[in-house]
Amino acid sequence: MGITVGFDLDMTLIDPRPGMVAAMNALGKESGLAFDGEAFAANLGPPLDQALRGFEAPEERIPGLIGRFRELYPELVVPSTVALPGAAEALRAVRAAGGRTLVVTGKYAPNAQLHVDALGLEVDDLVGELWSTQKAEALLAHDARAYVGDHLGDVEGARAAGALSVGVATGPCSREELSTAGADVVFDSLAEFPEWFATTFVGTAV
Repeated sequence: MGITVGFDLDMTLIDPRPGMVAAMNALGKESGLAFDGEAFAANLGPPLDQALRGFEAPEERIPGLIGRFRELYPELVVPSTVALPGAAEALRAVRAAGGRTLVVTGKYAPNAQLHVDALGLEVDDLVGELWSTQKAEALLAHDARAYVGDHLGDVEGARAAGALSVGVATGPCSREELSTAGADVVFDSLAEFPEWFATTFVGTAV
């Protein structure tokens, strides 16, 4: 039986930035609040409530704003989202070796699943609404041996689970930042993942 490898979603497997800009700007227009879609999309990773607080949304309005964002999401974000280079091949490499692929994301799980389905990504399990060290809960539950992500929070999640941390510099964090945070290996893109995976794990799984 092969190993389980976990992957982050936004800016690791997929690029949802154009839709994120549109959704956050639409939410700002509806709510009368000063939300900056470009700034939001440039810093994907932390939970939505943190982003809204960063835009100084009133605390009492945050639950309603999150609910409305989730409603806008399928129409405004999913259709314009694309898979990042090497994403499909990375997932395929794990499954071809008899392993399982796990997505652990801070995103609302039903919307995350919409992306997986729309892009035909080969994902065996998906867990949403976990961020940073919280991701260790899902990684440990699924016995993931490695976790791949683009954010410092992903490195923290992998380390908290005792999994290999694989950084990919396709998001807001640089190679240097990911390495300094403790990533065991850092790629420019997931196109480098299959060869690394074969060298590191294929033939060693039990």
